[in-house]
Amino acid sequence: MTPVLYLSHGAPPLADDATWTRQLAGWSVDLEKPKAILVVSAHWEEAPLTLGATTTVPLVYDFWGFPDRYYQVKYAAPGAPELADKVRKLLRSTHPVHEAPDRGLDHGAYVPLVEMYPDADIPVLQVSMPSLDPRELFDLGRKLAPLRDEGVLIIGSGFFTHNLSAMSQTDGTDGAPPSWSSGFDHWGAETLREGDLDALLDFQHKAPAAAIAHPRIEHFAPLFVSLGASSSEGKGETAPMSPRREYVPRTVIDGYWHGLAKRSLQFG
Repeated sequence: MTPVLYLSHGAPPLADDATWTRQLAGWSVDLEKPKAILVVSAHWEEAPLTLGATTTVPLVYDFWGFPDRYYQVKYAAPGAPELADKVRKLLRSTHPVHEAPDRGLDHGAYVPLVEMYPDADIPVLQVSMPSLDPRELFDLGRKLAPLRDEGVLIIGSGFFTHNLSAMSQTDGTDGAPPSWSSGFDHWGAETLREGDLDALLDFQHKAPAAAIAHPRIEHFAPLFVSLGASSSEGKGETAPMSPRREYVPRTVIDGYWHGLAKRSLQFG
């Protein structure tokens, strides 16, 4: 069964970090090449759930104030109309599905994919987050889980801590991260190791410094899609709110970038 990933995708300049890009490239080498990729990014919130372009269209440069070279990145991955059809069928009884045929991949999708699959030869489909409610996103992931049996790599793309106004001004990985970021990161890592799904779903009340680590939760929210998609039992049913070992991932990338936790995970 194809694994599920949660990536801390970073801002576009993170692609200049040689360590991070090397880690992503090495990660993809260790994975069996997927038949298609489904991405849920922190940078696309739209309800009802909406499917992005199923043909190759220009990327969405959804950031401002960076040097021109960041707006010249290309990633002409094939569209994934067959995957879009499968998503519609899996969701049609529970989720209305809309279409955005001109909506290209945003930087939460293409920045890591450029490093992991630079040949851009795998069909990619991005879908929106229809909600920021952790339980609703977990349930969405459960609905999408059968795609793993068909060689689809499901990726939730966010950032394990994300507060741009409070991020460190130190360069890259130099210097100690702020306590709010390291405290949340350590709590998240331990809670994931314990498979404590209840605590994760209620992280806004259970995690230390949650309101500082995530003033808005859109960068943590894709994790819940990944958690749901990692389920191997009861696909599509109401999620069990108890510790389950199936939700325990492996940390592939950790550390900090300007104080923000880069923790990235593989389920399965």
